Parts: sequence; C-alpha cells; structure tokens
Amino acid sequence: MPNDPSLAEIRRLAYDRTPGVNPGIVFLSGFNSTKEGTKAVYLEEWARKTGRACLRFDYSGHGVSQGDFRDGTISAWAEDAAQIIQGLTQGPQVIVGSSMGGWIACLLAQRMPERFAGLVTIAAAPDFTEERYWSSFDDDARAKLDTDGFVEVETPYDDKPYVITKSLIEDGRQNTVLTKPLSLPFPTRILHGTADEAVPVATAERLFKHAKGPDIRLLLVKGADHRFSSPECLDIITDAIDEIAPIRR
Repeated sequence: MPNDPSLAEIRRLAYDRTPGVNPGIVFLSGFNSTKEGTKAVYLEEWARKTGRACLRFDYSGHGVSQGDFRDGTISAWAEDAAQIIQGLTQGPQVIVGSSMGGWIACLLAQRMPERFAGLVTIAAAPDFTEERYWSSFDDDARAKLDTDGFVEVETPYDDKPYVITKSLIEDGRQNTVLTKPLSLPFPTRILHGTADEAVPVATAERLFKHAKGPDIRLLLVKGADHRFSSPECLDIITDAIDEIAPIRR
C-alpha cells in the first residue's frame, strides 16, 4: 500500500494511482473482484499511454485491502469509494463501474455528482443483493440466513462459493437505486453484453429507462458475457470514456 499523507482520513485501502491529465478515470470493481482484474489493469495501461490520470483500488475486505469480506456491505464499500475519490483525486472524474461497481457509482452520483465528469457502467448490477440473491433464495436458504447469518452461493467466477451475509442483504435493501429516483446529470454510457448470464440484459434496460439525465445511452454488445473483457469490449470501454470526457493530447 503506497504511503500517501492524503490517506490520513481514508480507510486502509490498497490502491494504484497513475498521474496524468484530468478528468481521470476511477475504476470501481465488482463484488469479490479486485484492482488486479483485467479491465482495471487495462484501463490503467490505456490511461498511462494516453496521458490520462487513473485510480484503481480494492474495497475493504477485497484484494489486499484491510478488513474481512464478510463484514462488508454496499454502504461500506460505497463509503470506501467516496473516501478514495475525495482523498486521492481532484475535480470531476470519469467513474467506471463494473458489475457491483455500477451500483456503487449510481449511489455516489446521488451523493457527490459534482465529482463526476461522466459515468461508464459495465454489466452494471444495481440492487443485485435483492434481485439476484434474496429473490432466488428458497425457504431453507432464508432460514439459514436468519440462524447462521450467512449462506454460501456457488459461482462460476470463483473456485470458492460466495458468502452472502444477512447484513449484506439487509443493507442492500436500504441502498436500492431502481426503486427510487435516480439522477445522472452527466454523460452516461451503460454497456452490457447480451450473453451476460450473471446480470440479465433486462437489468441494463431497466437502468437505462429509470435513470434521468441529459445524455444517457445504452450500448448492448451481442455475444459479450459478464466479464466484458474481450479485446473488442475493452476498446468499447475506452471509446466510451473518450466520447464522454475527451482530453487534449
């Protein structure tokens, strides 16, 4: 973890910061993902080549940041993101939110819209704790959640099951963005693959229809999956960033 005095008031979060021209990129990763993911690393390399600032980090309990993953909630991870944006960037940034990061970006857009030069979501998973997990749990799983405080859910994205805690479900219920007004008053690009089996296209379409803003566009990529990490998809992400927040080179 870099030694930076500006982290004095920030939780002990691991991060990588690339200096460059603003508006920079801040990458918000997904649930149980880290700053070492394909998209995060690619965006940092692209930013370095193009002279744009870039910041990627691990939420608490993720990657090499401090904390226990089981203690995490949407509120806590959104606070991580807010603090690191406020502490380690200057001025409006292009926020790029992948999967859960798209949900967190929407929350931050209500809290600190002045720090957004634009928003790019990738396979955004707003409200996933309620819509993907709680709604799919049978009576036994819900009872186990009450008695044990967690359930384990198999996932194709990891060798180990995801631990879904009661506190994560309850906190997520308090942070939904598709059930209340959602203002995105800056250029926004919603990117989603039609072969995404983790978050259905219908979720992207709901987000697109629900959000209010002057410049919101939905781009569906035929055949792309939830990872959205093929060379073609990575180019689509950087094209979206350049479109909504170009810099002079």
